[in-house]
Amino acid sequence: MAEDMEITEVSETEPQTASSLSQEERERIAQLPYEQERDELIQAVRALENGGLSLEDSMKQWELGEALAQRAQSLLSTIRAKLDAAQQAQAQTANTAGTQSNLES
Repeated sequence: MAEDMEITEVSETEPQTASSLSQEERERIAQLPYEQERDELIQAVRALENGGLSLEDSMKQWELGEALAQRAQSLLSTIRAKLDAAQQAQAQTANTAGTQSNLES
């Protein structure tokens, strides 16, 4: 039997995961504003917590929740980086605000 098995190479750079989410669903998630992602994530979590779903529907909700959570975290990280940069720029300009060197520019 082992002779009949086909061995396939798995790329180490790209994880191979089975997903019930279509490419269109992933693209839709990637375009959602944060607030809508958060609301849809809450709905997915509630659906799972309420139970009564088939195994297939539970997996779909879980995968949807994971995709929404990852996207939301990415958006929050981007916003945090922008805020940190703005605070750093503000702190740098505050050091020279109202000084002669600032007025000469």
